[in-house]
Amino acid sequence: MKKKLLSTLFLVLAALTAEAQVDLIGSWTGKLDLGVGKLTLVFHLKQADGRVKVTMDSPDQSANGIPCSNDFLSDDSLAVSVRGINASYSGCLKDGKIVGTFKQNGMSLPLVLTKSTEELKRPQNPQPPFPYTTEEVTFRNERDGATLAGTLTWPVGYHPKSKKKPLVVLFVTGSGQENRDEEIYEHKPFLVIADYLARQGIASLRYDDRATGASKGGDVRNVTTEDFARDAAAGLAYLRSRKAFAKVGIIGHSEGGAIAFILGAQGKTDFLVSLAGPGVKGDTLGASQQNKVMEMSGLPATVTAEQIRKDPKIQDIPWFQWFNNYDPSADIAATRCPVFALNGDRDWQVISSLNLTAIQRLLPKSKYNQTKEYPGLNHLFQHSATGQPYEYRQIEETISPEVLSDIAEWINKL
Repeated sequence: MKKKLLSTLFLVLAALTAEAQVDLIGSWTGKLDLGVGKLTLVFHLKQADGRVKVTMDSPDQSANGIPCSNDFLSDDSLAVSVRGINASYSGCLKDGKIVGTFKQNGMSLPLVLTKSTEELKRPQNPQPPFPYTTEEVTFRNERDGATLAGTLTWPVGYHPKSKKKPLVVLFVTGSGQENRDEEIYEHKPFLVIADYLARQGIASLRYDDRATGASKGGDVRNVTTEDFARDAAAGLAYLRSRKAFAKVGIIGHSEGGAIAFILGAQGKTDFLVSLAGPGVKGDTLGASQQNKVMEMSGLPATVTAEQIRKDPKIQDIPWFQWFNNYDPSADIAATRCPVFALNGDRDWQVISSLNLTAIQRLLPKSKYNQTKEYPGLNHLFQHSATGQPYEYRQIEETISPEVLSDIAEWINKL
């Protein structure tokens, strides 16, 4: 009888505990105020097999599903440890919100969580119906065994029998495997630019990086910027083979800007637009990025190019090894086609005062060449408060309307 009573008591307690925790089950979102900006954190509490599993997301940093240890959970309180990042959070339910403290590496900050998931607004993402036509195409980089798939966007009013041929641009993405829209945090900058250009009479081709999306083949383990440049060269050759365009150019973002100058020096493009493309050697670029972070954090900015080259974390990564040793100076100086180089003065990744200044100095003299720095714009050419990368997701704007207008106007003057 005693065992039966104890068993019944445990079952009752378990049922009460499960019922008490119902209010905390779900997703809870809050903003961590870092002083120089706010970082979004999301805690997910899910009940399964009689237990409550907790994970954390830091969506502004593209970090999702971080495991948490459930240290304490009641009807109105919780405490979790995030051991992977040496952090913890504890709080109590008050007026429908969890009011608590987030701790990491000796730092304690208040964090209020609301039971919700954050809805991202992307007002510039084009919505159908579109006043232009698109065509799904593929082209081949035979040397690397890569078949690249993309979208060819024809300009508004285009007719294949028209005697006037439009200009066309090939989009080249930044570092990492990216899709044809260069999608990041539900922003689709290349789609937005392609839509705008089509409405201004300019055709475009944007494609998925090798082994990404609908693109197939091509080495991605030992790949370098040179390999990606051959993919882009294949895209230019494909567009020329169509014999439908007056001129064939490139719009490259970040690493894509470096690729644009590589192909510009080889005489493979009729014009190029460099969106935050590097103008200095890779190790110098890397040092400037880290020093910017140190500076904005109130720490001494003392990272050197030599330290970047010797960083043990990148010694076995061919992309970093190649890029750290790549100096774009010779390619920029050898580019004879028209160039429009843009940068934002709040870019933390390709710092304008260092890179755009170098490009401006190295470019051959030409009435068509233009460089422009945009006040308040970050690496994605969004209007930003500080330029820090974790703001990218929080900003609704995908790309500055002024940048869109300037690109189209410059191309149409060629």
